[in-house]
Amino acid sequence: MAAEALFRPFSHKTLHLKNRIVMAPMTRSFSPGGVPTPEVSAYYRRRAEADVGLILSEGTGIERPSALNDPNVPRFHGEQPLAGWKHVIDEVHAVGGKMAPQIWHVGSARNPMTTWVAPPPVDSPSGLSSPGKRFTEPMTDEAIADTLAAFGRAAADARRLGFDAVEIHGAHGYLIDQFFWDGVNQRADRYGGGTIGERARFGAEVVKSIRAAVGEDFAILLRLSQWKQQDFSVRLAHTPQEMEAWLTPLVEAGTDILHCSQRRFWEPEFEGSPLNFAGWARKLTGKPTITVGSVGLSGEFTEALRQGAGSKPASLDSLLERLERDEFDLVAVGRALLTDPQWAQKIREGRTHELMDFSRESLTTLS
Repeated sequence: MAAEALFRPFSHKTLHLKNRIVMAPMTRSFSPGGVPTPEVSAYYRRRAEADVGLILSEGTGIERPSALNDPNVPRFHGEQPLAGWKHVIDEVHAVGGKMAPQIWHVGSARNPMTTWVAPPPVDSPSGLSSPGKRFTEPMTDEAIADTLAAFGRAAADARRLGFDAVEIHGAHGYLIDQFFWDGVNQRADRYGGGTIGERARFGAEVVKSIRAAVGEDFAILLRLSQWKQQDFSVRLAHTPQEMEAWLTPLVEAGTDILHCSQRRFWEPEFEGSPLNFAGWARKLTGKPTITVGSVGLSGEFTEALRQGAGSKPASLDSLLERLERDEFDLVAVGRALLTDPQWAQKIREGRTHELMDFSRESLTTLS
């Protein structure tokens, strides 16, 4: 199919995009000591100058001792890291690009790829790293308040530095998602509860803190997922009614755009409807949504890594059909853009025969 649907402009608050293509946030670990380097700036600039509508940065840590579990993941606080991010956004803007940092707290999620350990305290709703596995103590009210404030400061810095929006990482089994998940949130106070609507309170308060810090006109994106890195089969919402109970407080708190992470974007979210996660989120909230999950490639990311195999370029016909009928508003592309900075340009110009395969080696360089 012709790709015109991907190249329609999109605007919402401070976001004015030339097309619907979003670079998905992908952890790269090329920022020694948490400071983005000139090479990181050039990496993002290459995608911006090759027709990506919106770039979302890799996850970047807020100002909490254990916000990150890798010393080479960038931070979004402190003089040197923020100076590095200023260079990044200036480079992206110099070629007409738009960008939002993804601000992040990993909570009690462990990182098997490094022996480095963050200083205490480790923040976690109930001290569990996964169901039944105690790792630390539950967050105190003071720790929760300090964490909410740290999210707000990071977002305020994003606006001050000139970013076009901010994204909150609330997915994949990290801190905010740990509050959503009953398997690791066993709190008996206002941040726990037997329903997903009750457990959404911490996430909603993160959004409120950020909204207060950036003002009403600045676009706030929130990335969410049903699946967790600790358990791919987990579902927070088993019905549309549960999903509405989960998303409504997050939207009412000030979320503008919902970034709906699936492992495979083409899979229906609920039985009896072809809508995917982003489609249901848009239908239930009326907010713009981003779909993501193996876009542009055959095979899902974690399967490719586990099997040691690459992924070939795949047809976009199903994606374009869904986008044309407004099932969702924006499309996030991960591995395809990581491997091939010119992916969007090649799609726009019909040069699909030039699209590159993804391989695990792509993760080892900032190409």
